[in-house]
Amino acid sequence: MRKIFTPILVVAALPVLAQTQAISGRITGTDGNPVPGATVVERGTTNGVTSDADGVFRLAVKPGATLVISSVGFTTQTVPVGSRSAVNVTLAASTTDLGEAVVVGYGTQTKADLTGSVAQLASKDVGNQPVQSFEQSIQGKAAGVFIENSSGKLGQGIKVRVRGVSSISGNAQPLYVVDGVPVVADNMSSTEAATNPIADINPNDIESISVLKDASSSAIYGSRATNGVVLITTKRGKAGATRFNLNVQGGYSEPTHKREFLNSQEYVTLLTEALVNSGRSATSNANRLKTYAGGATDPLTYNTNWQDQVFQKAPFQQYDLNASGGNEKTRFYFSGQYSDQKGILISNEYKRIAARFNLDHQATDRLSFGINMTATRSVNNRVPNDDAFSTPMQIVALAPITPSIDPRTGLTSGALDLNTGLPNATFPFYYNPLLNIQGGSYTTTIYRLLGNVYGQLKLTNDLNFRSELGTDVLNQNEEQYLGRITSRNSGPTNGFGFNAAQTNAKVVVNNYFTYKKMLAEQHALEFTLGTSYESGRLNGNSVTGTQFASDAYRTIDNASQITAGTSYTTSYALVSYFARGSYAFAGKYLVGASARIDGSSRFGANNRYGVFPAASVGWLISEESFLKDNPTLSLLKLRASAGKTGNQNFGNFASRSLFSGDAGYVGVPGQRPSQLGNNDLTWETTVQYDAGVEYGFFGGRISGEVDVYRKNTTGLLLSQPVPGTSGFASRNSNVGSLRNQGIEFSLTTRNIVGDFNWTTSANAAINRNKILDLSGPDILGSFLNRAQAGQPLGEFIGPEYAGVNPDNGDALYYLNTTNADGTLNRGTTNDINLAANVPIGNPNPLWTGGITNTFSYKGFDLAVTLVGVFGNQIFDGGAQYYSVGFNNGPDNQTRDQLNRWQKPGDITNVPKAVYLGGNGIGNSSRFVQNGDYGRLRSVVLGYNLPSALARKAYFQTARIFVQGYNLLTFTKYTGWDPEVSSDYVTGTGNNTQNNISQGITFYTAPQARTYTVGINLGF
Repeated sequence: MRKIFTPILVVAALPVLAQTQAISGRITGTDGNPVPGATVVERGTTNGVTSDADGVFRLAVKPGATLVISSVGFTTQTVPVGSRSAVNVTLAASTTDLGEAVVVGYGTQTKADLTGSVAQLASKDVGNQPVQSFEQSIQGKAAGVFIENSSGKLGQGIKVRVRGVSSISGNAQPLYVVDGVPVVADNMSSTEAATNPIADINPNDIESISVLKDASSSAIYGSRATNGVVLITTKRGKAGATRFNLNVQGGYSEPTHKREFLNSQEYVTLLTEALVNSGRSATSNANRLKTYAGGATDPLTYNTNWQDQVFQKAPFQQYDLNASGGNEKTRFYFSGQYSDQKGILISNEYKRIAARFNLDHQATDRLSFGINMTATRSVNNRVPNDDAFSTPMQIVALAPITPSIDPRTGLTSGALDLNTGLPNATFPFYYNPLLNIQGGSYTTTIYRLLGNVYGQLKLTNDLNFRSELGTDVLNQNEEQYLGRITSRNSGPTNGFGFNAAQTNAKVVVNNYFTYKKMLAEQHALEFTLGTSYESGRLNGNSVTGTQFASDAYRTIDNASQITAGTSYTTSYALVSYFARGSYAFAGKYLVGASARIDGSSRFGANNRYGVFPAASVGWLISEESFLKDNPTLSLLKLRASAGKTGNQNFGNFASRSLFSGDAGYVGVPGQRPSQLGNNDLTWETTVQYDAGVEYGFFGGRISGEVDVYRKNTTGLLLSQPVPGTSGFASRNSNVGSLRNQGIEFSLTTRNIVGDFNWTTSANAAINRNKILDLSGPDILGSFLNRAQAGQPLGEFIGPEYAGVNPDNGDALYYLNTTNADGTLNRGTTNDINLAANVPIGNPNPLWTGGITNTFSYKGFDLAVTLVGVFGNQIFDGGAQYYSVGFNNGPDNQTRDQLNRWQKPGDITNVPKAVYLGGNGIGNSSRFVQNGDYGRLRSVVLGYNLPSALARKAYFQTARIFVQGYNLLTFTKYTGWDPEVSSDYVTGTGNNTQNNISQGITFYTAPQARTYTVGINLGF
């Protein structure tokens, strides 16, 4: 019977087999790289598969079937199979895919349902670039997100501003959340120059970045959302064969620009003129020049370019290896990186070793759990702050007639005085920073562990519960040593040592429910409800010592004398309850709302809890019957939102009455009150309104967004004067207000689609910042920066330079006083103290933008990114020394000083050169310049080897590329670099000063221009 039955089954199956068609193919992007995880479905059925790590798929379909192929970030394609057995598909990148998942707070939403303003960036926007931190990679790629590198020093602080600055005394950086963990982003530098803790995150591990800009998207983070929220999602494994990727790149960096200073001949000519004008004799002038020239009779014997002594062509190398894969139950992603980058300033270097392990496991049909963990070790060999005599950039003050090697000793100038046997205290006329390079070091080493574990339980088909436990532990050690050769600057202490150790740790617990339900195929509901707890603790200590037996002993335990020491502990806690709901009717009428209740230990007992609600609406007009399937207008969506957020980025005990135990006297311990408390102190509050339109034309060939917004911040936390009878001068209070308002544009055009592809993405943002009320006097920043009601934060307020008196060469200033009849007196004076202080420049850019063009042809791809910053001014704090014609000392001068006034009738903007004459050296608009610039940020040219060729070398994919970073800068600014923020005025422990003191350069290093070549191998 069995022998008869088996043939019958085979015959019965033949019609079924005849009705299916086996097909296979490969899915790639326009750049030639495979698209793993793409969904391939037979249209009208549930029959489908996903592509593997090589983009390959296999599927049996009915004859004449049509395939629907989709993947996040790409345009969905429908492909008729016909009689083919092989179907290869190239997916074009999409910017208007309404089904794309966008990461938001505690979950995801489809782009179609999103009613908030969120900038979304992918891994291709941040990876494989010669930078230390991902913020540098996304500069100019997100509208309304202004990113500024402080200088060309490695590992230094980076300013990130989302829709302007909304606080005067609080930290203005956004909240960073990595895989659900709000990370430590505090500046822990022991110097006044900030470091960047975000640099510990490997950019090549990042899968996506979401920047939450409006209150609708960010209010779910409550009291920490005013400055915007940056959500970072790291890469995860996908089911399929284990795939390895190796990325290797190397290159070098150089300064983007060098300033022009006087050469020896020009220096001698101008200095002699200034000395003569000051009444000094020819004999004393000749002796001075001989001294400057290291004893040479002819002062023109040497022509030293001191700038070249501290700049270098700096090598760069980086190696990345990752592995990912798994099955339907367990998926993993593992990565490792080694990066070594030397700075354009000698002795500056940044190294990072990073490892990441992400694991997801589906234990049962209802229970899943996983882990996201990264461990990092970074070593930053730092150089001194911009205002230190020992910083490399201040070497430009030395005279070009001074030799770099003292001919009398054969050593670096300043290293030895033959008369004393000690470092020379008088030659050169300033301390030589090269001595710090030879005898000093400052190394910051960080060990960091960041990650979380999670469990997710599917309670019903619609209801999920997720629990997360996260931590971020940052251990930092700073070790400084200054040897005997530096004694002219550090003091005759036979060596100076400093060590500081800090541990900054936080624990985060999130528990929340997510409910998603579709009713009657028309009503889409989504709700999130949860709690969060976060606590952080910072411990630190430092010790200073001197008197080392020799410079071979460089650690603090070898100091014979301990001269200073300190220790401290501080902590905070934040407990929160949050909720979000959204409703979509027919996929086109959208409503959203969220709220968060935060309780913070940082604020007064009377105002410890706050509520931060938000609401939004949207209308997907292109889904209406009168527009649906319109061949011209393919997308039109209107949205609007309003909400309240807060800022709690202040000291942990700003509301408390504090005592200090440092009031001891003659060995008897004592304490003193150090701060007057305020039980009503609470967070700064920002109410934000946003309206936006999203559009697309011609099936997504043209797409973009436009947003307008207003952010009103009230209850600024400022120090306010109190009656002297209280025993204090001031206390913290919530007073004052400011406003940011602006408009943002983004546009993407797929100009050419086919074998040759050309896509353009552009964005621009305009922001206007204005202080409305301070409830007190102006707050002074560095140099001419000021917080003043009615002006933007950090506005330069000072005397207005009027040029040079053609009769005598004196510097002139406009009086800008008020006449008796109320008119403005525009007369001039040569006494800067008689000139009124007026607004003379705004350090905040009026608008910023960027544009990226991407080209691909077969295996070749080219990406070109330009960024621009316009409408801001820069104050050159060092110009009072090097751009004043020796009126302030012997410092070498910039070459524009050759245009000085010399005789009556000369028309020039450069005053008469008088040695130490003080002519025109006062801080005024003379040293303010426009900071507009456009920069060719990056150019990447790559080639993907054909798969057949790559497989012959046992690789699945192979790509080689060359890259240039900061290649060209277009600006009229005459300083080193228009992208500047002097470290010692913006990295202090005083946030008020940091926020006000913008747009300052003071011997600040330019950005680096970097060239790299690399290879990406997949196997």
